[in-house]
Amino acid sequence: MTHTAPLEIIPSAARDLPAAHRATGAGGRAPHSPARARTVGIVMAVTSALAFSSSGPLVKPLLEAGWSLSAALVVRMGLAGLVLSPALVAAVRRERSFLRRHWRSLVMFGLIPVAGCQLLFFSAMQRMPVAVALLIQYLAPVLLVVFVWIRTRRAPSRLVIVGSIVAIVGLVLVVDISGARFDLLGTLLALGAAITVCVYFVMSERTGDDLPPLALASGGLLVGAAFMGLLAVTGALPFSAPAVTVAFRGVEVPGILPILWVGAVGTTLGYALGVMAVPRVGSRLASFIGLSEVLFALGFAWLLLGETPGPIQFVGGVVLLVGVVLVRQDAGDRGRVDAEGEFARAAMIPVEPLPAEPGPGSTPPAEDARGNR
Repeated sequence: MTHTAPLEIIPSAARDLPAAHRATGAGGRAPHSPARARTVGIVMAVTSALAFSSSGPLVKPLLEAGWSLSAALVVRMGLAGLVLSPALVAAVRRERSFLRRHWRSLVMFGLIPVAGCQLLFFSAMQRMPVAVALLIQYLAPVLLVVFVWIRTRRAPSRLVIVGSIVAIVGLVLVVDISGARFDLLGTLLALGAAITVCVYFVMSERTGDDLPPLALASGGLLVGAAFMGLLAVTGALPFSAPAVTVAFRGVEVPGILPILWVGAVGTTLGYALGVMAVPRVGSRLASFIGLSEVLFALGFAWLLLGETPGPIQFVGGVVLLVGVVLVRQDAGDRGRVDAEGEFARAAMIPVEPLPAEPGPGSTPPAEDARGNR
């Protein structure tokens, strides 16, 4: 990775606008009003979490039946990338230099939030209980808040601090880590997975007309699938995809059906709606809404696998939702250019900017006093 000045989440031309003003629809048109855009974004974010949450309970029986993780991920990422590929093709046809300008962003999205998150999380899971690894990974929203706090030297509002604490307490109750053991390397791997989740929200927030969100999702998924395939071909990861039959609540189905659903529906909708939601609601609120994926996963595990949640998990779910509501309330109380705008301007990562280089005939933006573009 080349060394560059830290990039701003919001392009400088639009950095003073709230996230809702920057969000675009399928045709590149902004929603009618910030309030409507935020509402649509929240619905998208919740639906994205719901779609993502179906993957674990559907893939679990397949892995237990003999499929390797690499095989499941290649099919999941590759199929979702292909379903979303019309958006990538449209972006390339609209601008011939699209891949030349944005290939770094597509590769980064594929290697870090897509493939990197999976590899780090499952590596952590092999060294520590799943609940503990999941809890650490879902610290991503808090990490984003703390990062911006350090970056701007401005403390978040009391509602955000209280909401963060309440949400994490609820998450601890939901994942039930009683009696769990901790492993240093496993903890570091899970923290790495949490950082990749942060990168997902950061990069998604910077999408727009120049880099359409669905094009970023498609390109990243295809890159992630190719990377996982490369690891499997070289023997770095085992690869096995036998023809098996799996059972859900006593109903047997061909093993290929659940992985096709996960790829074509769960992963496709999860990434598509997720990357479109973040610019509308901001990375902070979107990351907290993403915690609801844990609650939805419990529901799918109960419906499909008969794994009934305990009473404490129901209590934890209510507590978690209260925390998310508190964070959402802060976003609604801060006015037109609220905390989300400040959050977006402050969250910078030392990577190549999404518009990798100026288009033909365009003029590079002037650097500001801090050396940022």
